[in-house]
Amino acid sequence: MSGNRNIFEDVVDDTPRKAAPKGGMIDAGKRGARGAIRAWLMGLFALVAVMIAVGGLTRLTDSGLAITEWRPLTGALPPMNAGDWQREFELYRAIPEYQLQNKGMSLSDFKFIYWWEWGHRQLGRVIGLVWAVGFLWFLLRKQIPTGWTGRLLILGVLGGIQGAIGWWMVSSGLTGTMLDVASYRLATHLGLAFVILGFIAWYTFELGREERDLMQARRSRDGALFGLGTGLMHFTFLQILLGALVAGIDAGRTYNDWPLMAGAFLPPFPFELEPVWRNFFENAGLVQFMHRIAGYLLLVFGIFVWVRARKSPNANTRVRFNAVFAMLWVQMVLGIVTVLYMAPWQIAITHQVGAVILWVLVLRARFAAQYPAQQSIRGATT
Repeated sequence: MSGNRNIFEDVVDDTPRKAAPKGGMIDAGKRGARGAIRAWLMGLFALVAVMIAVGGLTRLTDSGLAITEWRPLTGALPPMNAGDWQREFELYRAIPEYQLQNKGMSLSDFKFIYWWEWGHRQLGRVIGLVWAVGFLWFLLRKQIPTGWTGRLLILGVLGGIQGAIGWWMVSSGLTGTMLDVASYRLATHLGLAFVILGFIAWYTFELGREERDLMQARRSRDGALFGLGTGLMHFTFLQILLGALVAGIDAGRTYNDWPLMAGAFLPPFPFELEPVWRNFFENAGLVQFMHRIAGYLLLVFGIFVWVRARKSPNANTRVRFNAVFAMLWVQMVLGIVTVLYMAPWQIAITHQVGAVILWVLVLRARFAAQYPAQQSIRGATT
């Protein structure tokens, strides 16, 4: 027979209870080495930006076809003796660019363009090495934050694809009567470079703030302005691709008057090539016309987005869209000057670097619309 029980024992619940939730659940996952990874990404960003500039100079110096073989590993070593140099020169003399444009080029002149292309490819290898070493370092040390392994891995995958596209581009100028690489392949190559740069920039923005801060900031996101920023990002990317088409056929060195083209709104013979679709890639007048018109429309749309951004209650967001607005005008002026002076390499490369700056500023402003910075009641960002 059981002993007497206290009346209060009859209502005791012996069922195990779940522990009360603790604070900080947003950052419950592994934080990892966010600061170190961000610094590594910033280094990659700088290297990719330099790569874009070097690629532009390689194109402007007509050096892109100097190396006629794709040797991802052994190609890291340049010619080491006179015999090696002669072999490379003979390979170059067999392609259309030499036979139809540079016939009679001396070995010393060939070395100049060879070193440009070799440097371009070597920088690509350095970028791949920096990514691989950094990624493996953080992975093996288990320092990658929760959910970030796939994001960082995709950068390496895209880099590998970029190398393959680079050779696909170069191979288009090695046969037939081509004096340069195919413009649409050049646009693909440059476009992917900007995609990679964009991913790195966005990841850097995200790692610059704590997860809980981003989660809190998203609650006050400006959805409409973020959508406009996304549209501006896509429009800017389209204009970059059109600029690559211009560079691919040296269209910037024709029709060097402004605002008209050869004294008219439309260039002469915009659809003279057959079939018609070739004109959109190979007709210098039409390609430059498309780039001009897209530039005007991008500026108009940018002004519309800027006017909307001025209504943002967040001071930091307004400042970032102001920077985009200013850079749009700078880039427009650089484009006009490039045309008027027949695209000398100094101005042309400045215009291309301007595209990199504009691209990053657009992404930065879009990020601010998605994740507004905290600010005081008076509007001062904290």
